[in-house]
Amino acid sequence: MRARVIVSVVLAAGVLLGTSGCNLLAPQSTTKHYDASDGVSGNVGDLAVRNAIVLSEDGTTGSLLVTVVNTGDSAHSLNVQFDGATGKVNQKITVKADSTTAFGTEDGPLIPMDAISAQPGSLFPVYFQYGDQTGVELLVPVLDGTLGTYSTLLPTAAPTP
Repeated sequence: MRARVIVSVVLAAGVLLGTSGCNLLAPQSTTKHYDASDGVSGNVGDLAVRNAIVLSEDGTTGSLLVTVVNTGDSAHSLNVQFDGATGKVNQKITVKADSTTAFGTEDGPLIPMDAISAQPGSLFPVYFQYGDQTGVELLVPVLDGTLGTYSTLLPTAAPTP
């Protein structure tokens, strides 16, 4: 009788450990960071660059669609750098303190990218940096207007007089 109780307890403990052991040995997927959308992300000091995408229909004229989150208590002037036809192009954008700013949207400020070489479907290097913080270069995907979400955000040619 006593042996049955001991065997039952050992068997129950074995089943309990066997069914919960996967979580003990395997890493949890929910703790790993990944970009859940079409763009890429990176961090520069107090600034979090999120979901960066270059939108271009012809591969020569584009606009940067990106959200920048400033977790700091002061505004920052973020330098966005990329290769243009005449060399490195620098654009400064201001990100207010303790805020989230979307650039390239219908109601947000634009970051135009003229004279670039970035065909849709490729990755285009864009460098983000401010102040004396170490910057980050992101390989940003280039998308066209095929996806309906981005079709209204594509850059348009300047009207001719």
